Amino acid sequence: MSASLTLVVLMAVMYGTGVYVMLEKSLTRILIGFLLVGNATNLLIFMMSGRSGAAPIIDGGTTGADIVDPLPQVLMLTAIVINFGITAFILALIYRSWWLSNLGDEGDDVLADEELDEAIEADAAEQFHANLDDDDEAVRHVLEEGGDADESDEDAPPAEEEPSENERDVMR
Repeated sequence: MSASLTLVVLMAVMYGTGVYVMLEKSLTRILIGFLLVGNATNLLIFMMSGRSGAAPIIDGGTTGADIVDPLPQVLMLTAIVINFGITAFILALIYRSWWLSNLGDEGDDVLADEELDEAIEADAAEQFHANLDDDDEAVRHVLEEGGDADESDEDAPPAEEEPSENERDVMR
């Protein structure tokens, strides 16, 4: 296939427009320019592939002269995949910049739900451990003031015994 003038002009316009649009500051325009340059590259590979012919499948009826070269088709497929991957990356950048611009002063300080739950659990654990430390301190304080329970029984005055029923009747 010989390159038609229409395809050559279309390819040149796509390259020129794509490069011009990519020079803008906006990420959306960079994405559009990159898509135009990628499609222009596919068109260039298509025009450079040569004449049309039979599929590159060898069977008994095809000769080497009838078969078209499969390399440009592989290159075009590779260019499409690379174009798709970079487009996805630029779209992620656009989304991220939009997200950060809408957050204002908060920026990246906004916590996801899981991060918020983990932060709440960490605060609760810290408070629990602080309470345990307070309890340990209270036990130490009681032990320092009062000593052991056996020692306090020896120093304390003897407790009065409960009166029996006969003594209670006499008291009445």
